Amino acid sequence: MDITSITDNINEETMTEIWLSVSAYGLQVLAALAIFFIGKWVAHRIQLVAGKALARANMDATLIGFLTKILYVGLLVFIIIAALGQLGVQTTSLAAAIAAAGLAVGLALQGSLSNFAAGVLIIIFRFFKAGDYVEVAGVGGTVSDVSIFTTVLITPDNKRIIIPNGTITSDNIINYSAMPTRRIDMVIGVGYGDDLKKVHKVLERIISSHEKVLKTPAHQIAVSELADSSVNFVVRPWVKTADYWAVRFALTEEIKTTFDKEGISIPFPQRDLHMIQPTPEPKKSTKK
Repeated sequence: MDITSITDNINEETMTEIWLSVSAYGLQVLAALAIFFIGKWVAHRIQLVAGKALARANMDATLIGFLTKILYVGLLVFIIIAALGQLGVQTTSLAAAIAAAGLAVGLALQGSLSNFAAGVLIIIFRFFKAGDYVEVAGVGGTVSDVSIFTTVLITPDNKRIIIPNGTITSDNIINYSAMPTRRIDMVIGVGYGDDLKKVHKVLERIISSHEKVLKTPAHQIAVSELADSSVNFVVRPWVKTADYWAVRFALTEEIKTTFDKEGISIPFPQRDLHMIQPTPEPKKSTKK
């Protein structure tokens, strides 16, 4: 056997081995790509089905979008790890690295995660929704947007306030729009010389004749206090929540103008000052 024959045999064996290796690896690559693309399609379908199921359960749209995204990303990570495993990559160490990275990110974003958790609570338990007038974190305004990390309020003077959700859930939440009706609490002071029965009748006429004051629950008018400068009446009509400020302003003006016509006084705080003159000292005698 000559050298040329030996060389040809070696080359054929080498090419065969290379071809087998490439074929085997190529099949692995194809399998990995199939796992990735088919898995991605399945994950997308699962995301859509989960979104529809949550929507049928009347869950908030913001929370639906967030939860379905989390579901999709989690499935995608699992698919990528499975595809890499098909290529022969040691996925155990990769999963550990991902877990460590997740822990590091979690520690770095502690504040953001607390806001995220608070946002989920706000959306799930519906403390308020867009359009409600609320008082949170020491400020009041109409809710413009509720997101996972922050809540946006628009104040009555048209300022935009962005509040972290963690701050909101750590304090009291007052939702003025939660109930369909509200009670207006007014304190009206009259003079001690005024006829209280007449005052009561005038207030009753004003409240009963206002078209936006509700018949039920019944309003309340009563003497509440004998103050320093006035006799105070509490006036408590019920109105629809949307009419609260309009009715309050209208009643305040009408009570003042009607009292002026009826001769009923609205006293202002007064103080009586008593001037005490010092007693002059007797003059000392100059006689010796």
